[in-house]
Amino acid sequence: MNVVNSEISPGYPVRVGICLVCTASAEQFLSVAGRDYFHCPVCQARFLDPVQRLSPKAERAHYLHHENDPADPRYRLFLSKLADPLMARLAPASEGLDYGCGPGPALAHMLREAGHDVALYDPFFAPDPAPLSGMYDFVTCTEVAEHFHHPAQEFSRLRRLIRPGGWLAIMTCFDTDEVCFTDWHYRKDPTHVVFYREETFLHLAKLWGWTCEVPAKDVVLMRCPEACP
Repeated sequence: MNVVNSEISPGYPVRVGICLVCTASAEQFLSVAGRDYFHCPVCQARFLDPVQRLSPKAERAHYLHHENDPADPRYRLFLSKLADPLMARLAPASEGLDYGCGPGPALAHMLREAGHDVALYDPFFAPDPAPLSGMYDFVTCTEVAEHFHHPAQEFSRLRRLIRPGGWLAIMTCFDTDEVCFTDWHYRKDPTHVVFYREETFLHLAKLWGWTCEVPAKDVVLMRCPEACP
């Protein structure tokens, strides 16, 4: 990230850079435990200084500790917060992509049980790029967007994967006014490098000319219009 130094008051240097989500100007707002975080006043996203991210090897090792068993009823209940409102909006036998499916693609399993065709992509666990050349009625992205190193580019890719009238379904823990960012458990995960608010997705949808619904906290359903931009 291109970062320069400026000062908002004598003796208080503030690093200024480009928002990784919407490309507006962003400022450093917090340093904690050796990690520096930036805030975008336009889209309300917050993100870790890119130079402080884990290496790919360390990142993959951390993901291997995740327990994403498709047969775990508690995990299925967690995913149903996104799956239920999405499936209520899908036509029968829709075609979708589970983007960032992880080592245990539980959501894809649930959607297949409901009669939908779901392809898989994950840079670590399902790295075959062939599914990225297709287009889909829906793309799911559950507990993935917070890991994006280049969110603006990732969202651009996701938009290209969705057919006119199709859905982008995202689940990520929202950064809210009730959260103390310093002590927030979500921030403390070393693989979480970008944090969104509901306002972030509303802003992106407006930029894209899409609709945006928030059927539950931490869940966003964004729809490409029939005449998709």
